[in-house]
Amino acid sequence: MINQLQPLPSEKNRIEVADVLRGAAVLGITLIHFIERFSLYSYPEETCGFLQFTDRIIWDSVYFTISGKAYCIFALLFGFSFFIQDNGQRMKGRDFRGRFAWRLLLLMVFACVNSMLFPGEILVLYAIIGYVLIAVCRLSTRVVLWIAAILLLQPIDIGKIIYAIADPGYVAGPAIDAPYWDIVNTVQKDGSFLEMCKTALWTGNVANMGWMITHGRVLQTAALFMLGMVIGRSNTLTYSEKNIKLWFNVLIISLVSFFPLYGLNAVIPDFISREAILTPLSLILTSLANAAFTGMLFSGIILLYYLTRFGHVLQRLAPYGRMSLTNYLSQSLIGGFLFYNWGLGIYQYIGITTCFLMGIGMFLVQYYFDGWWMRSHRHGPLEWLWKKATWVGTSK
Repeated sequence: MINQLQPLPSEKNRIEVADVLRGAAVLGITLIHFIERFSLYSYPEETCGFLQFTDRIIWDSVYFTISGKAYCIFALLFGFSFFIQDNGQRMKGRDFRGRFAWRLLLLMVFACVNSMLFPGEILVLYAIIGYVLIAVCRLSTRVVLWIAAILLLQPIDIGKIIYAIADPGYVAGPAIDAPYWDIVNTVQKDGSFLEMCKTALWTGNVANMGWMITHGRVLQTAALFMLGMVIGRSNTLTYSEKNIKLWFNVLIISLVSFFPLYGLNAVIPDFISREAILTPLSLILTSLANAAFTGMLFSGIILLYYLTRFGHVLQRLAPYGRMSLTNYLSQSLIGGFLFYNWGLGIYQYIGITTCFLMGIGMFLVQYYFDGWWMRSHRHGPLEWLWKKATWVGTSK
């Protein structure tokens, strides 16, 4: 049975927890980008023992809690937002799918601009994979969930394992993205702004998409888009006893699932030495563990927001989440200027701890700007532009 239309909150009565979740995801992405120096993995040798300690603590803790999870939350909310728009247009008797295809083309424009500033960005993938939502949005929820579950299992890598078992002599080739990253990193360190833009627009995107493919992000992102759409269909982000019970169950299931997956991934190198099997198996376990941890974060934030006094603190992230596109692109410009050769080139001088503190500073600047902006505007600058361009030629 195809999903039924349902009345949902209007623009003036948004589901604010979705903006809170989006804000938390962008905050996590910001911190990851800064400690990674916007894909420029080149760190000076740290001589201070205390900073060596804090560097290690920050790197391990941020990667454990945020890396691969903030993007998952962002992807879930992308699918959720699609449903809100599609459902709203269907209630008016309109088919949103063609307009969404145009919206994805516009997103690709934003993505290409952003990729010239930061070659490790995610929007190019979103602009491509987003079309899967058009393909599945009229299927029943059960069918969509089955498709998403299969994609989360990384069937391509399962196929690699089967092939490697069937052919004992098979040896996987080198990573397809590594040579392209070498070119990009050289320009990041030594190139001018124009050289950076030119190299990142093509070579950077090839490197980034190659990394996405080899690390399972393509199938995972498609699955999360679908799951986000299902969350919208089921209206589970609004407050109700039924929804609270659901998110408690999600939290428990995610918690129970994560640690075995994480632990198994840590010990399998002791039992499997053949890279052709170990690499895809580790990728599958990592992808599933990240999905489980994302479930913990996603449900945990929802429960904190609705059931605790901490919800009032989380609510302050809503303006930051509503301006996610503006924040995402502006941090790429500022981060590139700070770290790359065409700007200040400070990657040569500062370690992970300082980069982390800079990431917090970046968040605070954007957070206060967003709060000021949203007091007199309904949308962020780029969000407004994207919306206006989406509906160009219509009376909306």
